[in-house]
Amino acid sequence: MALLEVNELSVHFGEEKAPFKAVDRISYTVNEGEVLGIVGESGSGKSVSSLAIMGLIDYPGRVSANALNFDGHDLLKLSPKEKREIVGADVSMIFQDAMTSLNPSYTVGFQIMEALKVHQGGSKKWRKERAIELLTMVGIPDPVSRLEVYPHQLSGGMSQRVMIAMAIACNPKLLIADEPTTALDVTIQAQIIDLLLELQRKENMALILITHDLALVAESAHRIIVMYAGQVVEEGKAEQIFNAPLHPYTEALLKALPEFAEGKSRLQSLSGVVPGKYDRPQGCLLNPRCPYATDKCRSIEPEMQIINGRQVKCHFPLNEFSAP
Repeated sequence: MALLEVNELSVHFGEEKAPFKAVDRISYTVNEGEVLGIVGESGSGKSVSSLAIMGLIDYPGRVSANALNFDGHDLLKLSPKEKREIVGADVSMIFQDAMTSLNPSYTVGFQIMEALKVHQGGSKKWRKERAIELLTMVGIPDPVSRLEVYPHQLSGGMSQRVMIAMAIACNPKLLIADEPTTALDVTIQAQIIDLLLELQRKENMALILITHDLALVAESAHRIIVMYAGQVVEEGKAEQIFNAPLHPYTEALLKALPEFAEGKSRLQSLSGVVPGKYDRPQGCLLNPRCPYATDKCRSIEPEMQIINGRQVKCHFPLNEFSAP
């Protein structure tokens, strides 16, 4: 049974008569203990879809879905009190920029202990001991003294470790990591990803890893979802995505990686940008940028189709007959 089931999730912004679809009817599942990678360039709807799951889309944003089920509960039908008992405890999220996510007015220890107080209660002594334990788990040296420091006294990597400690404080069943290595040095990026995967295996929690970098999820994710302009355009096992991409956009993302340059002097890129509210094309949303686009692509929106257990939203899937 899936731990998380997202069915036809959409997020709209702006006027009801002419809304902008930041997320457009996406569906996917996450199983217990699974690592799911969600990949796409900026503006593809990755972060907004996760904020919708967490209930963090404020007006004028509007969230709709056939179902948004987590561990047997439809999150869209819960009362605010019922939802607070789940979100933040059973479902946690690490946001993009740890330096701005932590409150600069309070110490690290206070913020971790406050999260524990809200979701688990317990004595002040227990919360302090648990905070020290959490900082130790995420590899922060001298955790006792670190309880008394303020966020501005920490490096970017240390701030991200504190955010991870807060996110796992209540032993969540699902952790959503939204671009967890943004603005970090390359060596620190690897350490943060390794830490997340180590905690995921140790705690047997599900992990959604959101990134614009396919290489980041190459060896860490069990399955990968590729998003473009608010839509899911491909979904499959990680090795399937890398060995035989079905969607032209996935192929373009792979060709932009140094590992797939095949000795070429320049990395390949996809011309153009993700369409916004006022320049969304008819038919397939990728067609102005797609080297394989036909008249059908420019006039008719493709349906999601299943090929050998994989999903792809394309009229003419690549590698269709060689796809594993």
